[in-house]
Amino acid sequence: MQRGTSEVDPRSVVNPAQGRQCLAAVTYAGTTTGQYDYLYGFFATMYYAALRPCEVNRLREADCKLPETGWGELILEKSASRANGRYTDSGELWETRSLKQQAEGAVRPVPIPPVLVGILRLHLKTFGTTSDGRLFRGMISGGPINATVYTHAWGRVRELAISPEQFESPLADTPYSLRHAAVSTWLAAGLPPAEVAERAGHTVDVLLKVYAKVLDGQREKSNQKIENLLNNRI
Repeated sequence: MQRGTSEVDPRSVVNPAQGRQCLAAVTYAGTTTGQYDYLYGFFATMYYAALRPCEVNRLREADCKLPETGWGELILEKSASRANGRYTDSGELWETRSLKQQAEGAVRPVPIPPVLVGILRLHLKTFGTTSDGRLFRGMISGGPINATVYTHAWGRVRELAISPEQFESPLADTPYSLRHAAVSTWLAAGLPPAEVAERAGHTVDVLLKVYAKVLDGQREKSNQKIENLLNNRI
C-alpha cells in the first residue's frame, strides 16, 4: 500500500515525552554544533501540526498566524516536492502541488499549540525566509529539503533520543512517524474523528483505516466514558 493508506503500527508512535526527547535531540545530533538546527522547526511542525514533509516544505510566512501568546494557525494551500530528477517548466528541480486528498484550490486550516507557535517564531527570527516566503529550505539549493537529507538526520536523532532497545524497534522509525504521533495524540485527547481528519488532511474513511489499531488502543477509555454516561457519572 502507498504511504498514508496503510495501517499505522502503534509501536512506531512516540508518546509526548518521547516526542519532546526526539525534538531536543535534533539540536545536538549533527557532527558539528547546530548542524541540524534548521530542521528543528521542520520536524516540530510535523509533530505538533501533523503536516506531511511536502506540506512543511511549502509552508510560507504568509500561511502562518503566530501570535505572541496562545494558539496559532497554519493555512495550507499547496505542497512542495522534488520534481523526480527533472526540471519543471519554470526551470526548478521542485514543484508545487495541490494538497493531497483535497480539491484543486482547497485550503486546510490547522490550529497549532503555543509550543509550535514559539518554535516557528524562533525559526523565522533565526533563519528568515526564502525570496518567495518559505520557512524551510535546503542549505545548499534553497529548494525543498530533500527526503534523503531529513531522513538521514532523523536516523542520527533516533540514535541519541531513544534507548538501544527502542532503536531496534519500530519506534519513530521514520520522520513520518512524527505525523502519526500528532494524529494519535489528537485521537487520544478525545477529538472527534471528523475534526482530526480535517486537521490532518484525511477523509474520515481513510483516517479510520490508517489509525485503526491506534483507535483500538483507546477502546478501554472509550468504554469507560460510555459506562460513566450510562451510570450518570458525567
